[in-house]
Amino acid sequence: MIAIIDYDAGNLRSVEKALLALGEQPQVTRDARMILSADKVILPGVGAFGDAMARLHQYGLVDVIRETVAKGTPFLGICLGLQLLFERSEESPGVDGLGLLKGEILRIPDREGFKIPHMGWNSLHIRPGARLFRGIDEGAYVYFVHSYYLKAADENKVAASTEYITHIHASVEDGNLFATQFHPEKSSEVGMRILKNFISL
Repeated sequence: MIAIIDYDAGNLRSVEKALLALGEQPQVTRDARMILSADKVILPGVGAFGDAMARLHQYGLVDVIRETVAKGTPFLGICLGLQLLFERSEESPGVDGLGLLKGEILRIPDREGFKIPHMGWNSLHIRPGARLFRGIDEGAYVYFVHSYYLKAADENKVAASTEYITHIHASVEDGNLFATQFHPEKSSEVGMRILKNFISL
C-alpha cells in the first residue's frame, strides 16, 4: 500500500489520481499506524514552508515521517514535500525543516524577463544511474511551479538538476529517500514513468 501523507496541503488529490491511473490503491491519510505500515510513502504539497511544518507538528507527523524514513520505507517528497525534507528555507526564517537531508531552500533571484514563481516545463540534466529516472532520457521535460529552490549540501545526492535564472537541484536520492521539486503527477508520460519507477523500488 502507498500512503499519501495528508497535512492539509494542496496537491494531494492530483497525486492520488496519478497513482490510481497507474493501477495503485493509494491511501490519503494522517494515521500514524497506516503510514508506518505502508510499503511506500509520499509527501506531496504546495504552499508555504512554515505553515506546512506547523501542520506536520500539529498532526504529530514529524516523528512519524522520521521513523518511516529510518526504517527504510521508500519515501518520496514532491514540490513542497522536497523542501520540507531539508534543514531550512528562506521563505520561513527561524523555522526548522525535517532535517532529513542537508541543504537549504533559497528564493529564486529576480531577473528581468523572467517570472517568479517559475511555472512551466523545463528540461532535466539527469545523473547517470539515478533510480527515479530509470528509462528516462537526458533532457526530458517536467513541470515546475515554485518560487523557492533547493541548494543541497551534497551534490552527490542530486539526481537531476535544471536551470531557471539559477542552477536548481530538481531531484535528490539518498538511500530510500527520494524527492522532486517538479510535479511528476503533472509531467505527462515522463512524470508517470518517474512515479512508476518509485512504485517499483
